[in-house]
Amino acid sequence: MAVIASVLQINAQDPTRFETQVEQLLSKSQSLNPNKELIVFTGSSSIVRWKTLESDFSEYNTINHGFGGSQFSDLIFYYDALVRKHEPDILFIYEGDNDIARGKDPILVFQQAQELFEKIQKDLPQTKVAIIAPKPCIKNWAKRENYIELNSKLETYCGNHDNFDFINVWDLMVDENGIVFQDIFVEDGDHMNAKGYRIWIKATNEFLEQSPK
Repeated sequence: MAVIASVLQINAQDPTRFETQVEQLLSKSQSLNPNKELIVFTGSSSIVRWKTLESDFSEYNTINHGFGGSQFSDLIFYYDALVRKHEPDILFIYEGDNDIARGKDPILVFQQAQELFEKIQKDLPQTKVAIIAPKPCIKNWAKRENYIELNSKLETYCGNHDNFDFINVWDLMVDENGIVFQDIFVEDGDHMNAKGYRIWIKATNEFLEQSPK
């Protein structure tokens, strides 16, 4: 029974644990310029902690709808409130990191990602979607093979679907030997410092520059 309970805890997190955090996001007033495209960033704490989003992408209306600790299943639960109702021109998603860190099988994570992606394709066919690869980090380096497997599946999916692109930050955050850089994280070995975010800023800006208006 203990084993079953553990599996349920890993694979069936209660999304309502984020209710207060999501309500706070939705209560923020947004001043949008009708002459600018709308970008929504959503996903887990790496998005929440990206404090310079608005200045990094000042030529766009930029909304940060990250909620720390979230997994793909949580974003599915809050999809209508955080994504669909805003009808963004461009959507950046960062999920999968916590899924793998907490023991989910990459195949299950990908299945949940597909469920989310199919919703987006149905509801928001004009939205450009960029999936930011679950990143390498010092804390979860022992699980790197599972991260790499998930990233491979996400990249293949994006390559086979119009309006979906994969931003491979993993390769940008490791050295020529495939070892994660040690100086791009804060003390917990998980979350990025300013140097780490500069890698993401460069990668996301390159995506936007290459995307047709």
